[in-house]
Amino acid sequence: MTGKITKVLAISSGGGHWIQLLRLRPAFDGCAVTYATVREGYRLEVPGEEFRLIPDSNRWNKLALLRCALAVLWLVWRLRPDVVITTGAAPGYFGVRIGKLLSARVIWVDSMANVEELSMSGAMAGSFVDLWLTQWPHLARENGPQCFGNVL
Repeated sequence: MTGKITKVLAISSGGGHWIQLLRLRPAFDGCAVTYATVREGYRLEVPGEEFRLIPDSNRWNKLALLRCALAVLWLVWRLRPDVVITTGAAPGYFGVRIGKLLSARVIWVDSMANVEELSMSGAMAGSFVDLWLTQWPHLARENGPQCFGNVL
């Protein structure tokens, strides 16, 4: 053991993605976690933890996507996390793509709201992640997301 504390970037968009990310908090025990999301008010939900605000975006607003991507690039570059974990949407997609480029281990937990099919951002990120999880057994694939039971 080197005694090195694992640096984790836990990143997501708002709403249900954020709620699901917070449900993973027990998995981060013993790690130095930075939470990043799109609403300043969420800071109150992670008292005593590092928190970073990033611009919100969606697939219909290309300028907002660019702003989000640049903010996440800067964040990941500065933090140099060992692990990037996300529950989704655009900020998470950029986080895992940039994190992977900078040699972080990356984990995508697809939204439990996606019952019928994988999320668009999850499907796009899937080939770049080290661990890709879905909550739903019927969405698991041999070369796709794995299901180890409902985790959220």
